[in-house]
Amino acid sequence: MKPAEPTLSLPWPGARPLPDTFFDRDAQLLARELLGKVIRHRVGALWLSARIIETEAYYLVEKGSHASLGYTEKRKALFADGGHIYMYYARGGDSLNFSAHGPGNAVLIKSAHPWVDAISGPDALAAMQRNNPGSLDQPRAPERLCAGQTLLCKALGLKVADWDARRFDPQQLFVEDVGERPHVIIQCARLGIPKGRDEHLPYRFVDATYARHCTRNPLRRGQVEGRDYRLLSVSGAER
Repeated sequence: MKPAEPTLSLPWPGARPLPDTFFDRDAQLLARELLGKVIRHRVGALWLSARIIETEAYYLVEKGSHASLGYTEKRKALFADGGHIYMYYARGGDSLNFSAHGPGNAVLIKSAHPWVDAISGPDALAAMQRNNPGSLDQPRAPERLCAGQTLLCKALGLKVADWDARRFDPQQLFVEDVGERPHVIIQCARLGIPKGRDEHLPYRFVDATYARHCTRNPLRRGQVEGRDYRLLSVSGAER
């Protein structure tokens, strides 16, 4: 029997941080279940927040994962229990991952959409736009603020040096269940996997409602259902 998780104080009454046990599940299942959940990062007095709309699952046993290259001190979070944060640099920016069930298995948070509510209001959105400005330092459109793994971290102020190999902290950084859930999930191949490293595996999951705002729209012209992607119900059943 696992020991009970420590009781941590909530950042505000009614907050619903996901417990570590939520992450202790198969990476593909975790990747689907994270869609609709909200990442909350406290920066100063503001909670910067974004709803997860795109994820990718990775396993120790397939060649596309960092863990397949073996254990190192830098990759230790991938081999830890579910709910550890693994961050690394990609294309000059920071990337955010969460460890899943089983050594070496994890989920990459590929993109998100700014989340505005009573906790994270217009001031928080404006701070995210300052963190991640558009061309000529003009405010980036909200739907493009987190449309990629490095843009997401930049907008939320998440940095490798601050969070790699750490646990969630309800007072600083956590993932919250705000009651949102996608109606339809798109399943397709992951992006940016080199040829010959299991690039064909359909381990990418996108909230269909936000398909136009993710890293690359899986429903763009030329993509064919059944060949390039599948549609899943919220229960995970193929349509």
